[in-house]
Amino acid sequence: MSSILINALLSNCSDPDTLFNTLCWPSDSCPDRERVEALTTFIEGIGKLPQSDTSDDGGKVSFSTAKKHSFAQRLESIIWTQCLPLLSKVSNDDFKSNGRGEMTNAVCRLLGVCINTLDDTAVSVLVARTVLPSFRLPDEETGELPGKADRRLGIDVAIEAMSVLLPALASDEDLTVSILTSALSCIKTLSDTLVSKITVRLLFTLLNCYSERKVATTVQFILEDLCNWHESDRSTSNSPLVTERILLCFTALSDYLFPPGKQGQSLNYTGSDPRGSLQFWMVLQDGLTHKDNVSRKRALYLLKRCVALSEEEAAEYPSHSTSGEGGKEEIMFRWVPDQAKLLREFWEDYALVMETLEENQIHVVRPVLNRIDTLIQTAANDSQGVSLFHPSWLLCVYHRMFHSENKSVMREGVHHLLELQALRRPSFARAFSQFIVGPFMDVMSESSLFHRTAGQSVGECPELAVKLQGFMVAFFDSLPQESRGPVLLQLVRRLGSEHWCAVPILFLSQALSRLPPRPLLGPDGLHALREVLRCTMITHQVLLRGAAQCFLLHSALSLTDVTSVTLDDVFGFLVHFRADESLGRGTSLWNQLCDWLSDNEGSFRPRLGEAGDGTSTVPEGETVRGYVQRQMEAFLRVPAGAAQPDRLPEPGEAELLARATLLCVDMEVRRSGQKTADASAGLESLLRPLLDTLSRLGTNVYLPLRKTDKSLQLLLRLVQLRHGRHTEAPELQPDREQVDSVTVSMETLVLGAVESIQEFVLRRLSGELQEMCDVQRADLYLSVLRELVVKWHVSKIQDTFFSRLVRYALRTLQADQIPTVAGQVIRAVAMATLAMTCEVAELGVFSHQSETLNLLVDLSGYFYCPDASPLSLPHFNQTLLKPPAEEHSTRGLEPGPLLQDWGRLAARFIRDQWACLGYGRRLGSPGPLQFSRTPEALQAAIEAVSLLPSDLVLPVLDFMASVMPQVVLSDEARCIEAVTVSWRLVLGLSSNPRDFWPALQGFVTMAFQHSLLGLTEEQAPGLTSTLQKIAGELMDLSQAKTGVFSVLIQHCCNTWLPSCPGSEPGSGGLSQSDAVFSSALLHADILAEACVYGPVFRRDQRLIQEVQVYVERLGEECAANTAVTSDNRDDQFPRVCVLAFLSCLQPSDKLHERLMEDLVLRLLTKDEAISKSKQRYYSNSLQHRVKNRVWQTLLMLLPKLREEFVGMVLVRVFQAGFVSNQASVKYLIEWMMVLILFQFPEHMDCLWACFNVDQEKTKTSICTFLSVLVHLNIILPHLKEKALHWRKALDVTLQWCFSHNFSVRLYALLALKRVWGLEGPRAEAEEEAGGPDSLGGLATVVKACLHQAEAMQSTGNANKNWTRIQEHFFFGAFHPIRDYSVETIFYTLPSLSEVSEDEWILPGKFESLVDFSQSASLPLRNPVPDLSLLHPGDWIQQDKGEQDHEERWAEVQKKMTPWRLGIQEPELGMVPQQRAARLGKLNSALLVVATLIDKPTNLGGLCRTCEIFGASGLVLDSLRHVTDKHFQALSVSSELWLPLLEVKPMELADFLQGKKREGYCIVGVEQTAKSQSLQDYRFPKKTLLLLGLPCVPLQ
Repeated sequence: MSSILINALLSNCSDPDTLFNTLCWPSDSCPDRERVEALTTFIEGIGKLPQSDTSDDGGKVSFSTAKKHSFAQRLESIIWTQCLPLLSKVSNDDFKSNGRGEMTNAVCRLLGVCINTLDDTAVSVLVARTVLPSFRLPDEETGELPGKADRRLGIDVAIEAMSVLLPALASDEDLTVSILTSALSCIKTLSDTLVSKITVRLLFTLLNCYSERKVATTVQFILEDLCNWHESDRSTSNSPLVTERILLCFTALSDYLFPPGKQGQSLNYTGSDPRGSLQFWMVLQDGLTHKDNVSRKRALYLLKRCVALSEEEAAEYPSHSTSGEGGKEEIMFRWVPDQAKLLREFWEDYALVMETLEENQIHVVRPVLNRIDTLIQTAANDSQGVSLFHPSWLLCVYHRMFHSENKSVMREGVHHLLELQALRRPSFARAFSQFIVGPFMDVMSESSLFHRTAGQSVGECPELAVKLQGFMVAFFDSLPQESRGPVLLQLVRRLGSEHWCAVPILFLSQALSRLPPRPLLGPDGLHALREVLRCTMITHQVLLRGAAQCFLLHSALSLTDVTSVTLDDVFGFLVHFRADESLGRGTSLWNQLCDWLSDNEGSFRPRLGEAGDGTSTVPEGETVRGYVQRQMEAFLRVPAGAAQPDRLPEPGEAELLARATLLCVDMEVRRSGQKTADASAGLESLLRPLLDTLSRLGTNVYLPLRKTDKSLQLLLRLVQLRHGRHTEAPELQPDREQVDSVTVSMETLVLGAVESIQEFVLRRLSGELQEMCDVQRADLYLSVLRELVVKWHVSKIQDTFFSRLVRYALRTLQADQIPTVAGQVIRAVAMATLAMTCEVAELGVFSHQSETLNLLVDLSGYFYCPDASPLSLPHFNQTLLKPPAEEHSTRGLEPGPLLQDWGRLAARFIRDQWACLGYGRRLGSPGPLQFSRTPEALQAAIEAVSLLPSDLVLPVLDFMASVMPQVVLSDEARCIEAVTVSWRLVLGLSSNPRDFWPALQGFVTMAFQHSLLGLTEEQAPGLTSTLQKIAGELMDLSQAKTGVFSVLIQHCCNTWLPSCPGSEPGSGGLSQSDAVFSSALLHADILAEACVYGPVFRRDQRLIQEVQVYVERLGEECAANTAVTSDNRDDQFPRVCVLAFLSCLQPSDKLHERLMEDLVLRLLTKDEAISKSKQRYYSNSLQHRVKNRVWQTLLMLLPKLREEFVGMVLVRVFQAGFVSNQASVKYLIEWMMVLILFQFPEHMDCLWACFNVDQEKTKTSICTFLSVLVHLNIILPHLKEKALHWRKALDVTLQWCFSHNFSVRLYALLALKRVWGLEGPRAEAEEEAGGPDSLGGLATVVKACLHQAEAMQSTGNANKNWTRIQEHFFFGAFHPIRDYSVETIFYTLPSLSEVSEDEWILPGKFESLVDFSQSASLPLRNPVPDLSLLHPGDWIQQDKGEQDHEERWAEVQKKMTPWRLGIQEPELGMVPQQRAARLGKLNSALLVVATLIDKPTNLGGLCRTCEIFGASGLVLDSLRHVTDKHFQALSVSSELWLPLLEVKPMELADFLQGKKREGYCIVGVEQTAKSQSLQDYRFPKKTLLLLGLPCVPLQ
């Protein structure tokens, strides 16, 4: 509404107040937006009128003062009664969301017009103070909703209102400071959207109202406030959000932070220069490593601005005066004019690297890695002793690489850091130390980094682990002496602060163990290592966990400062190393520990005793022997008035003391080379307090119970620990003689107290144990007896002790039950005693005339109870009677823990029953009484499997295995139930490795025993079907759990051929062995599956297995290999086992022959099924691996097959040659054909028939048969009509030399050359002599072909391929007869044909895992090493071009972004031409018309190209393409900088005509006969390029 309209309204209205009243609205109502805008326009128009009125005669009269005052009052009234109430209503969501913003803008514009028209600072201040409380929001409010108190506006409304008030408040410094402080507070609490609005609407407005000096002061205030916020919250979890907000503000204020300077001068107002703030640089570095890519780009933009400003000023920064004032404050950015070129190149490279790291493709990132080297080299070269570049900038690069989404980029970053030579400088090592402890350790927790690299074989140390070892040594060597200990402690604590995967912590521990010996760790270090052992490795694989323990202990021995730790610290640390995983006695690690203790004895820090003044009561230079003696006395010392304990003492003290004792003795023996007598004397002096206590157990009934418990705990651990792994692997123990001397001495000493121990245990087990806590004591007593009897074969105990125990136990069980805790505990102890006695007796400890054995034979009478009903077994699954509830209260026991312990006790009671029953079944043949009740006994066993915990069912499965053969034919349904219930139990344990493997072994032994495997479908159809189904499920389970199938196949092979090697048909027991083996024919499917078994594991599973192989290859160097028992869970074990089984089969045995032939037919059927399937068949796919395994097995069985059978399957073998196969399978099939024709040359015609197949059907598969002809030199000597077959081979190969396929021609030429070389010269000579067998001119053709192959194929790759195929291993070094061995079939050939390495089976596995039967026809190893010396390669491999030397910027696309002209958020509203002009882009008059193109991907790339070349616009058929994700993926925001027009195809002709009239030259882009080259064509100034569709002329 213009002033003319306002004049017209005022001239027709006698009273202007009437217009005000008409346009205003009641304060309690909600007007529409149009009314608000009308009132705004009206007031704005009045304010622009001249300050005069018109009289009746046309003269002008000035406005009266009263009118002005009235007008001002009316405006003030509108502010308070119209604007603010309406803003409050808008804040309270009285308007719809889609109109809320428009109404807010309209009201704020009205408010601003009123304020500007009034021009009254007092009113503006008052209104501002009214709005200001709206910015002070409580912490719990989000800022997007208005305040709940009266007169509070919503924060978004308050921002708009305050923005129109600020221009009038610039003179009120206190108020503007309050507003600025409130705005900065809101920035810290509100959402990102509101933060942007505050920055643009408030801070920008405020700064634009100030003078230059005040702008500098305000910017400095904002800078300090935000930097202080970052400093206070940097160490909290809120730090990423703080950094993100601050960077948003700094980027928006960048034009104020970095105003242009003058050449050679600094800023006029240095107070606002952010470069002087250390915290500002920390914000930038945190931003460069931020997880949000926008924040990273903002930080990099600010860094560029800093560099640009410094270069523009051309002044030294920081200046000498500035740096002098800062004292010792760290300087993170420098600029020296003399080094401007070096600095500019450094920061350009730095920006390039950081920008490129935003990409996820490794091929994009890898070219800039050399720039990182340049950065590091530049930063490492100090200028005059002052570093121009702070190392922390380099850390940002590595930090960014470590957190890349692409694992390859992460791996490249880790490798690059590990190879960083600059870390050998002390300054760099110190600067990188916290980064190594923090982000570097975080990224090292990624297991995928430790995969093998190309060229490494299974079992080699991963490349990264090797580099890590060298890195750790170099890094700690470079650190200053005073920093090494603290940094190492931080690193170890980082290992113990979180859960690590097995592989990373293994190799990190190994790297630490490689550090040279130096005193770095004190008590805190040992405590940190203990936390690593206790917390981070409890769920790891046993072997890897043991290896990591070995490395950590080695690290502790070489890095501990012995003068700062006590022997208490040392042995308290050693107790956490498990003897069955790492620190076993007799291992290399144990011996190393003994030597370390001996070398440092007397140097340990004395421990504080119990002196009243707090001083040490232990003399300086305490010896290990003195420590052990004092610990032994303290351990066995019990105060006189100590109360009777409820539970056993913690076993940790006994473990520590037992280990310390053995270490002390072994240390002294190794140091002085003592013999058995000296070792016995030294051990006796240490064990004297223990031996005294043990000798008084049987006679002194008043010994404190705690003392007896401790003495037996210590004895048990001494007996268990004294036997290291040397007893099972003596070849690994060089010091076995000394170990045996200690063992013999201990045995002699303990035997002197055996009678006392026997009397004590007998007394305690014979009724004294009556409490729930005594159950643990019973376990202790029985464990001591088991160790003494089994390991030392103590005859005294055998003869005099067990018979008394068994009699008492039987009397207790046969007596009536007493429903009390004491009565039930006595029964439980009695049953446990019998179970332990049965376990000991099964080991053959008792003689056949032993009274104990006779009592155990009569034990079955108790369970089968002759007096009971024939159909009842009252003592099977007999439970303990639960004590009444009132007994709990009388004993003062809590019901919860008692009931929990009671359930476990009752389960153990049932388990012990089945242990006794199983021993009774194995002791002798059952009597008639037991036979009649076998079905009921089996049913009871089924119930027990359902009742017992999973770790207690093994005796039940053992019993079921002994009874099922007796009832399988009479009660098949019950046997099926037993197998099914047991299998469900095993499946439920798949996630519990501790219980799963014993249960699986027990189940396989029970379900797949010979008696059940030998059943036919006619005898037991249901059971045989169930077993087949379970076998299939077991194979499926083995795909995810390595080793499952190994249990089944090993059991089956051992069952069918219990003694493979040397077994000769016709030996004794032939009929029985035949009966056992015949069951293999019924389950040949299991053998067939084993022949092709080999799961394709995930990368993480494969990594675990490969690292285990690496640890195993360390041998005795890693004590875990000695301490940990091998479990044979290699994924290749099933194949190795079944191949060893097949190697034992004898062709002369009819059953063996039937099995082999059945197996061959099954394998051929499996290969044909894969060939016909539609699944993708690619290199090293599952289908490829299975086919490879099939033909490997067939090749191995070939020498054992009958000629008639070979003739029957020969057609199927040759038919397999027509199938398109991977190279490894093709080689095996060709080898198979050569061997068949070598052994049975009468089948040669089958080969010639293959060449008669239609060429169109054979395609390139004819190469397989041509490859057989390459080896005709092996077959030809065995043929009867040699000349005829040679001539036939010549004709065939010559024919295929003219094939249109290059590969076929190449194979045919090679076959022709080999065939001609056999008889060609002789035939040619005979032709010259005019013999009857002349070739008739064929020789000329053959020689011409060969000449062409040798001399004329010199263009392109033809000559290279001809050379490669002749040098290929299969046609060169390989000899089908000489190289026929297990090694070639399963190792050499797969490795040369580029089969995945996990398919290679080393010959050593056939020797170490199984007992392989070798023969002259199939040796294990190759007789000559020719093949093993070759490297993989194929003649069809592509040529790799040489990479030329690249210039500095040649390998990357450098993004040229002007420092001060980057796009800002407010600029997004500009049209593309405005944005382009602001960046200085010059657009040409080239107009590109792509209306005829409709693919979004093509249009996206075209849009980017047009923007790069500065086209004036791009014409599309529809602008909807711009929102397509495929378009945006290729346009990469170029549509924001390029004008886009929409012209429909039907409107194209008119559009072109119009442009032609405007002077455009229309150029069609297509390829025709009259087309001109784009390179030669000169474009007119105004050109329109018209693009067309492919294959569609523009005409």
